[in-house]
Amino acid sequence: MTNRRDFLKGSIVLGGALLSRSATAFADAAAGVTVARAPIDLLVFGGTGFIGPHLVRYAVARGHRVTIFTRGRRQADLPNEVVRLIGDRNGQLGALIGKRWDAVVDDSATNPEWVRQSAQLLKDSTRQYLFTSSTGVYYPYRKRGLDESVAPHLEVADPKDGSETYGVAKARCEHEVQEAFGGRAIVVRPTYIVGPGDTTDRFPYWPVRLAKGGEVLAPGRRDDPVQLIDVRDLSEWMVRLLEQQVTGVYNAVGPKERLTMPAFLEQAKAAIGSDATFTWIDDYAFLAAHQIDEAIPWARLEGNDDGMMSIRNDKAVASGLTFRPLAATVRDTLAWWPSVPEARRAKPRFAITPEKEAEALAAWHAAVRQ
Repeated sequence: MTNRRDFLKGSIVLGGALLSRSATAFADAAAGVTVARAPIDLLVFGGTGFIGPHLVRYAVARGHRVTIFTRGRRQADLPNEVVRLIGDRNGQLGALIGKRWDAVVDDSATNPEWVRQSAQLLKDSTRQYLFTSSTGVYYPYRKRGLDESVAPHLEVADPKDGSETYGVAKARCEHEVQEAFGGRAIVVRPTYIVGPGDTTDRFPYWPVRLAKGGEVLAPGRRDDPVQLIDVRDLSEWMVRLLEQQVTGVYNAVGPKERLTMPAFLEQAKAAIGSDATFTWIDDYAFLAAHQIDEAIPWARLEGNDDGMMSIRNDKAVASGLTFRPLAATVRDTLAWWPSVPEARRAKPRFAITPEKEAEALAAWHAAVRQ
């Protein structure tokens, strides 16, 4: 939530530019999109963060009538016909009372109480409720190949474990939606979401770093799997689920086939024509000593994180989830990066900073020479 809010605060500075580009952005989203056979009235909680703008633009391009519910503090590049309601998830839901929608998308909550209030308020006036959760509900990932049959736990065992507290919070949010909507609920559990508009600096690190070229620290074992999903693939699929009135729980995980970290880096390098050369550091202990725990989509896969990049996606794929080429995601992210606030680009929150990379590479080369 902090990353999301920090980015959006910067976005407000660009408000005028965002609004002036809205027609172009919508035209891009609408290109090649066919209109749905039956338009729906859609309510979106948020709609101004990472997933929201992509989802809203696609839904409008499909011919749906979209309303967003926000606090009104953030600018978003959305079509003019979108209806904007002002309120607050923290109990200030008056703008929703007495209104009806066919479906609601909730991709702005990690607070179960927020979800309880909205789900209870809308359960008799809305056909479906889609909650955007996370594969984090499976934490600790002590097994590989986890699927939707695995029940998330709803109680925190270690309050100091941020991964657990986040996963339990999302699982409790899911529970509130399922309690209120029963068989009309949809729960979507994405893995790491990437692509243009990313509100974190996790994935943008790789396109930006590879574009610089030179010697690049490549972390991880050669068979380490990685998982990610382009925000556009995720958001467009969620709209289609609502159109088809599909229900249930789905892992929104890509790519379709298994991808290793070496394959990811080689494909990303080729996508932007980089001259980067990779120095592989496969020693987990060495990486940990240099505070290199993750470089999304890679993470050290051990202990409670062993299965985090091996989540099953069969059910989602069978329901229509598709994936654009990784090269398109990498190129589009790199092309988008210069549009983010200059202050953020000057001091990105990259997990591997230039200083950390240089220090680790020097130590690694020294160790190899011994």
